[in-house]
Amino acid sequence: MIVIPAVDVLDHKVVQLVGGMPGSQQIVMDDPLAVAKDWVKKGAPYLHLVDLDAAFGKEDNSDVFCQIIREAGVPCEVGGGIRTEEQIEKYVEAGAERIIVGTKAVTDIEWLKEMANRFPNKLMLGLDMKDGKIAIKGWQESADISLKYIFSILDTLPIVAVLHTDINVEGKQHGVDRDNVTKFCTDCPKMVIISGGVTHEIDASTASRAGAGGVVVGMALYKGTLRPWEWDLPWIVR
Repeated sequence: MIVIPAVDVLDHKVVQLVGGMPGSQQIVMDDPLAVAKDWVKKGAPYLHLVDLDAAFGKEDNSDVFCQIIREAGVPCEVGGGIRTEEQIEKYVEAGAERIIVGTKAVTDIEWLKEMANRFPNKLMLGLDMKDGKIAIKGWQESADISLKYIFSILDTLPIVAVLHTDINVEGKQHGVDRDNVTKFCTDCPKMVIISGGVTHEIDASTASRAGAGGVVVGMALYKGTLRPWEWDLPWIVR
């Protein structure tokens, strides 16, 4: 299982938010391309790019994200406010390995089915969970749909993976919710990437034992509480 650094962009700068709340930034860095390349220089095998501006309905960062995808030298997954076929196609053409769809996919299942079949094995469904409910629109609202139903739909579609973000622990550096992670990985019919709360190597190991294919890490990497570039097997957890 691999550790994937998060490059979250708000107001065109790299940030780390607490619980997804605007204004809670603890990390602010000016140049997304430079930040992404720095993680690759440290040995990151993959990059996780999130356009918070697009998620919050502001001007998007797709051009700089496409530049990162083309120049980083490692596979990239990209998400945040992706709600049209044109946006998906732009990232596919740039070379993104996985495109994360969330709000639009959860609220319009027919669109999800159409896009999954049009771009087989390119889409990753983002399921952001807060207090047991699926959060949408930049984590500002709850979707009126059950996780069980979503899983039943996923079982029939060429979706490459599911990104599970636990908003309750996101950015707080208190560790993952072990029971939550284990249950989600067990129930989900697709490969799971875990995000939210990964603070120390034990958190990454918990996700690995649960069967996750990777963990997305933000705050802990930027603050240095998790330093996978110093491990015997850099950026890999068994």
